[in-house]
Amino acid sequence: MQDMIRRIVEADNQAKALEEKNKKAAELRKQEIEKEVAAIYQKYMEDAQKEVERNTAYLEKRSERKLTEISAKQESALIKLKSDYEQNRDRWVDEIVSRVVS
Repeated sequence: MQDMIRRIVEADNQAKALEEKNKKAAELRKQEIEKEVAAIYQKYMEDAQKEVERNTAYLEKRSERKLTEISAKQESALIKLKSDYEQNRDRWVDEIVSRVVS
């Protein structure tokens, strides 16, 4: 009987030790998974930041190009308007005066 009780106690102790070992192994694995998750998240965020920087640079260059194009068009239009004015101002003045007086 004593031998049987001793075996039961030993089996119980072994089961508790095994359970404790499994808990520690599970905790270690959980920590490893958390580290992996953190590393993956960090890499994802770094990649996302690089993509944002690339897109920002592209958009800035595109905006600068468009601004240059618009400025050139405005300058061209201004030159044309000034040329039209210089060529036609006397005629326009005469026409306005003629319409007002008539």
